[in-house]
Amino acid sequence: MTLPDPQWTHSPVHPALSADEVHVWRAGLDRPAADYARLLSRDEQARADRLRFEQLQRRFIVGRGTLKVILGRYLNVSPEEIEFEYRPNGKPALSSGLRHTALCFNLSHSDELLLLAVTYQRAVGIDLETIRPDLDVENLAERFFSPTERAELEALPSDRRRASFFSGWTRKEAYLKARGEGLTFPLDQFSVSMDCDKPAKLLDVKDDPRELSRWSFHTLTPAPGYIGALAVEGHNWHLVQWQLE
Repeated sequence: MTLPDPQWTHSPVHPALSADEVHVWRAGLDRPAADYARLLSRDEQARADRLRFEQLQRRFIVGRGTLKVILGRYLNVSPEEIEFEYRPNGKPALSSGLRHTALCFNLSHSDELLLLAVTYQRAVGIDLETIRPDLDVENLAERFFSPTERAELEALPSDRRRASFFSGWTRKEAYLKARGEGLTFPLDQFSVSMDCDKPAKLLDVKDDPRELSRWSFHTLTPAPGYIGALAVEGHNWHLVQWQLE
């Protein structure tokens, strides 16, 4: 996948990550699975084998291998040495032997594109979606979005509504992933801004209004036809965007 974009810089071998930075990596998944299969653990390979379609297997293997390659650059270890533990919702974290580094990360992929967020001592969530023209966004918004979000979406011009649906969806997913709860937290119990042309932000969380000051958001446009969102604990951080060679 050729992804020319001046906002995404080719990275050094060992990128320096400061406490006030969030690094977001972009990588294509259209690579041979054989180049990455050796990096997977037995459990990860078994998970890949359970996927029914070759395309899904390839994307999982390349995605997991890419994750280990990038994290290895920060940790100064070989990708084969990186192992993960899993939280109750399935979110991966560095194994106990590497947890002392305080490195936090979150991964998302859609079709042939991957995004990875890396930080120090900050909870982070990232989501990436392909803007699909065949999806019934009105019905999905009615089922899953809060009244505030639905009202904002319905008020937008029709030519901006579909992109804004996906914009809002990625913001909601990124927030849930940052919290570490996934879809166990009801989607209609919190609200995010929807308009794809306006800054991303958290508008309301019914169970805890203090959440509004805890998180900051950023919209990502990694490639034509894709939209992403980043949710980061805290404020006053600087975004750096890397392109994996």
